[in-house]
Amino acid sequence: MKAFSSIANSHCSFLLLGLLLLFASSLSLANAETHFHDFVVQATPVKRLCKTHSTITVNGQFPGPTLEVNNGDTLVVKVTNKARYNVTIHWHGIRQMRTGWADGPEFVTQCPIRPGGTYTYRFTIQNQEGTLWWHAHSSWLRATVYGALIIYPKPGSSYPFTKPKRETPILLGEWWDANPMDVVMQATRTGAAPNVSDAYTINGQPGDLYNCSSKDTVTVPIDSGETNLLRVINSALNQELFFTVANHPFTCRSSRRLLPQTLHHFSHHARPRPNHRRPYLRQPTTSSILLSGTCLPKRPRCTIRQYNNNSHS
Repeated sequence: MKAFSSIANSHCSFLLLGLLLLFASSLSLANAETHFHDFVVQATPVKRLCKTHSTITVNGQFPGPTLEVNNGDTLVVKVTNKARYNVTIHWHGIRQMRTGWADGPEFVTQCPIRPGGTYTYRFTIQNQEGTLWWHAHSSWLRATVYGALIIYPKPGSSYPFTKPKRETPILLGEWWDANPMDVVMQATRTGAAPNVSDAYTINGQPGDLYNCSSKDTVTVPIDSGETNLLRVINSALNQELFFTVANHPFTCRSSRRLLPQTLHHFSHHARPRPNHRRPYLRQPTTSSILLSGTCLPKRPRCTIRQYNNNSHS
């Protein structure tokens, strides 16, 4: 009889635990939201470096729209292809849990979206927070078809650090004074390396060091005493880049490849280089960095530069 009572109590305990887990899960689902977006991939006139090109964009924007969700939310994105190239969209860094068909690599998890066609991506963000991004996964369309994907903590949860005053996505990219698809096709025909880009961009703008670009330089307001979160994304096609803020240190809080931690110097996908004082962003990767507005010059510059390894030359 005692043995039967013990077994009954054990089953009751498991049943109670199961009910509690089910209740907690239902509460989590109740707070989650489903976000619906329409992406129209299309040719758009974009002027950079004094010339206007018919550039492939999403919704006429370069870079494309920033998507903002909370951990636990579901994204539903309908992609309509009005361009003349096949296209797919990849959600870089998202763990596709039982939704592998939404991952996006062309001819791997799906057939490409042909011109005039549509495809709907649907997936849930599970146990992820921070700075990610989305981009085309068809040939070199990724040169201009990309955008930020920001995942905030669940409602009621907090950041793993003091919440910053402002948050700004910083997308580092490359710009060709030509059609990027023609550049890669020429390289394929000749067997040579593709032509290098004509400019580096921050949020799609080359900045005032390039011709016809000074009035469109990206500015990020930072007041003295404030802490700002810069969500840095290396969306460049071929280059490994350094990013720095002139005369000012900052703290790396997290990246897709590192556990959240406070660092002043970090390296992505590379051997340690302790002599380098600038963060090294290998393509493609993301990082969240905190910048405090102390001892800032009147107009500090944020710059990027290519990494050149001459250690073996």
